[in-house]
Amino acid sequence: MKTTLLRHPLLRQLLLGQPRKMLLGAALSALTVVAGMALLGLSGWFITATSIAGLASSTALAFDVFAPSAGIRLLAIGRTGTRYAERLVTHDATFAALAAIRVHLFRRWSLPAAGNRLLRQPARMLFRLTADIDALEALYLRLLVPVCTAVCAALLAGLALAFLDLALGVVFAAWLLTSGGAIAWLVLRRARRHAAQRSRGVEKLRSGAIDLVAGQTDLVMAGRVAAQCQALAQIDQSLAATDIALQRLDANAGAAYGAVGSLTLAGVLLAAAALVEQQQIGVPAAALAVLLALTAMEPFAGLRRGALEAGRMLLALRRLHPRAEDQPMQSAPATGGLHLEQVSACHTGSQAAIVHGVSLVVAPGEKVALIGPSGAGKSTLLALAAREIAPLSGTVSGPRACLFTQRTELFQDSLRDNLRLADPVADDARLWHALQAAGLAQEVRALAQGLDTPLGEGGLGLSGGQSRRLALARLFLHDAPLWLLDEATEALNADTAGDVLRRLREESRGRSLLIATHLRREAQLADRLLTLRHGRIVGDVRRGTPEFDQALRGLRAD
Repeated sequence: MKTTLLRHPLLRQLLLGQPRKMLLGAALSALTVVAGMALLGLSGWFITATSIAGLASSTALAFDVFAPSAGIRLLAIGRTGTRYAERLVTHDATFAALAAIRVHLFRRWSLPAAGNRLLRQPARMLFRLTADIDALEALYLRLLVPVCTAVCAALLAGLALAFLDLALGVVFAAWLLTSGGAIAWLVLRRARRHAAQRSRGVEKLRSGAIDLVAGQTDLVMAGRVAAQCQALAQIDQSLAATDIALQRLDANAGAAYGAVGSLTLAGVLLAAAALVEQQQIGVPAAALAVLLALTAMEPFAGLRRGALEAGRMLLALRRLHPRAEDQPMQSAPATGGLHLEQVSACHTGSQAAIVHGVSLVVAPGEKVALIGPSGAGKSTLLALAAREIAPLSGTVSGPRACLFTQRTELFQDSLRDNLRLADPVADDARLWHALQAAGLAQEVRALAQGLDTPLGEGGLGLSGGQSRRLALARLFLHDAPLWLLDEATEALNADTAGDVLRRLREESRGRSLLIATHLRREAQLADRLLTLRHGRIVGDVRRGTPEFDQALRGLRAD
């Protein structure tokens, strides 16, 4: 990746999306750890000082037990409160930033040609937009916040010991930062490859399982079910080996932090004993120093999980980076009608043009039909007009468009929510009006649950004709000045198709239509017929001319 992490757009969005909350969360996390260390140190000092003061009645009477007791109580309550506040603030800031990143990336995927890439590799793209984004959560919560906490704890603990002895405080802080940071860095370096392999393996396992379930019929027919299961088993074995390697690193890191913590405790104990022997500090202060040393390595031990997952985080940043940098297609400004100027286009994933230098104008309210043999480029021109693909060259401008094809996309949801895909704020009155216009209102009213009737996957529960009429009602709800019809009645019988086209004619008044068809009944909606061959317009005839009637007769009858 050429850009540095600090220049990464997603990293900037993650860290700068909620900067105050991010900083506050890190500060609260550090304060929680420091309060815990101070609580243990002050408690040790208080117990030791009380024991020594109790050896003589004069010192026992003069010893102030109230101030240290209040301090201990304050630290105990404060530590609990800051821990709770830290969890609220850090998670709220992280989830808000991730939500913004998801919206940003989904908008990138709504650009021309991106949707086609998504359809070609749905499992991989879904993994990018879910698991990879979730990996960014760990970047802040499990890496950056623990690093900040560990550094603050080391510096403040060193400062506390510096009040007892300057050299001890400086050496203590330097030792904590060096040893604790070195262990975390080594774990990160060694775990990075394993974490990235694990992320890729999970993606392969998920994709392979989806292929096995979705394509089981084809696999059975080809006799490849056993081979597919074997491939999944090999991926699973590889994942298990990666998990073992990461767990071994985790255990080794825990042992290393434990050993360093013991060395730190022993060193501070010896230094404190020497200072007590030289009468530079008292025994209570020595107890405070030892107990601070006892907990000083714990914040660094918290870096293990982040270091183990760093490879997954960096891989996610690298894989999401191109999606974050995608820029919208540049096109000429809309001028009311649809304008294609010297446009060439190809299928997604190919550089071979199937539309060559086409110029086309559909005026507001005009109805134009594209006719010609299969493969001539009719559907490609509709995809350009709908902004589903970007042109190789030329410009496309025009109003918002709604595409109506022979394929009905319905979802496992209620009738109401399937309709509201076209207009999320439409009330029931508007929904019933659209159903009435589509000729489906009477049948829906006859259903026991009406608009609340649940549909199965793909609109299961409706007949083919009812599904087409529901899609037609959704088209009528879409307040777009340009409707794009792609073989809209291909799969319908003559009676149903005639009724659908009649309703389309009535509801499309004042709107522009661009129709791709080889059927005479659909072309009769048009004011102009454009003939395409080999990706070029070779004919343009208007209604009322002999050429128009001749072109209609050349199309397939009902």
